Amino acid sequence: MPFTIAIAGRPNVGKSTLFNRLVGKRLALVDDMPGVTRDRREGAAQLADLHFTVFDTAGLETAEADSLAGRMTAQTERALGDADAVMFVIDARAGITTDDEVFAETIRKCGRPVILIANKCEGAAGMPGMLEAYKLGLGEPVPLSAEHGEGISDLYDAIVATSTDRTVFDDPGMFSDGLERWDPDEEVDQEEHEKAVAALPIQLAVVGRPNVGKSTLINRLIGEDRLLTGPEAGITRDSIAIDWQWRGREIRMSDTAGLRKKARVSQKVEKLSVADSFRTIRFAQVVVLVLDANDMLEKQDLTIARQVVEEGRALVLAANKWDSIENKPEQLQLLKDRIEKSLPQVRGIPVITVSALRGDKLDRLLDAVLKTFDIWNSRVSTSKLNNWLAGITAEHPPPLARGRRVKLRYMTQAKTRPPTFVVFTSIPEALPDSYMRYLSNKLREDFKLPGIPIRIHMRKGKNPYAPDEKKTRGKSR
Repeated sequence: MPFTIAIAGRPNVGKSTLFNRLVGKRLALVDDMPGVTRDRREGAAQLADLHFTVFDTAGLETAEADSLAGRMTAQTERALGDADAVMFVIDARAGITTDDEVFAETIRKCGRPVILIANKCEGAAGMPGMLEAYKLGLGEPVPLSAEHGEGISDLYDAIVATSTDRTVFDDPGMFSDGLERWDPDEEVDQEEHEKAVAALPIQLAVVGRPNVGKSTLINRLIGEDRLLTGPEAGITRDSIAIDWQWRGREIRMSDTAGLRKKARVSQKVEKLSVADSFRTIRFAQVVVLVLDANDMLEKQDLTIARQVVEEGRALVLAANKWDSIENKPEQLQLLKDRIEKSLPQVRGIPVITVSALRGDKLDRLLDAVLKTFDIWNSRVSTSKLNNWLAGITAEHPPPLARGRRVKLRYMTQAKTRPPTFVVFTSIPEALPDSYMRYLSNKLREDFKLPGIPIRIHMRKGKNPYAPDEKKTRGKSR
């Protein structure tokens, strides 16, 4: 297991800025408003040859246990218990506050090695606060400017000193979202392809409107209260990724902020949260869209679903809070009918009825995720595609153009994820949308590709792998 470090401190001392600096990306939301971070976020960090996992946490606050701030603090304390070491961050420009002193005692009690960081030390204004930090009794403070990258070498030394009993020089590895490509005339070894797909880690995003139960669903799946939940809408702000396994398959599961209608999003932090959610969708492979069974498939749900499909991601629908529904068979049929009508371009999307609160049918949901991921990675051999193309064009020929029949000469699969096909034809622009839909629907039906996006690109030209007719005639002479 990689060495893990939790970043803790009161709100607005620069924890998320430091997190982004360590992971080398703007993963955590950063804003001047306190309390932007609410859930623990994990990232693979690197400083020179050091590799470790870092936790960004919510700001420690004194609050009632059942309040939102109190639940955020409980999540932070849980992260401290899971980490191997703690970076306790103070704002050197503000000096040591009463809250800093109270939370220093909390950090001390967690029993983990502590690196005391005096952040915002650029220039002379932070020096008095850094010197004042000695009184916290947590050792020598490391002067740092997370925003400007000053003091990183001192932080490197502090991490090495803290982790002397653990290795931090092993790269924990990162997931990749590369697209598979191959020689189009290479025949497919289906068994080997399926084995390769089964070994791939799955990037899974859980999305939906606010307060539909996304975080509750993830907590129930992983078996712990890892994400902050509650009756308040919009608790989740960052897209939080969790590494997990299901039936031997590696899964990186991301919770996301609730997506409201664009016209209703006005605050800066919510705009950042929404942008972060859509970024997570773009980098996901399978997306679970969580619906509220009591208010299913609103216009916003369909907007999110279409966004997922346009990005080429595999989609699974989870109708949550199904335990509260009466006339379940009738309501399920109505839901499926509306999906087929509203999303005809991805017929056969899996719809699983669940109760995140009770844990009902979550195994069926995950089985649907794995099956959809495998379909999304489907690969069809060139020979099968061209036999299929000859059959369907004989059954339903392409239309006439310029007085001549459009010819579909050759077909191959260019890539997977989603399955993408190229057809070489005489007049690509002459094929109407209705015929393109016909091809797509027949591909989905005949090669068993339900519920996933399919891409078909038309290219002008002959079969690129057929012998050149002029050269052939020349040789025969």
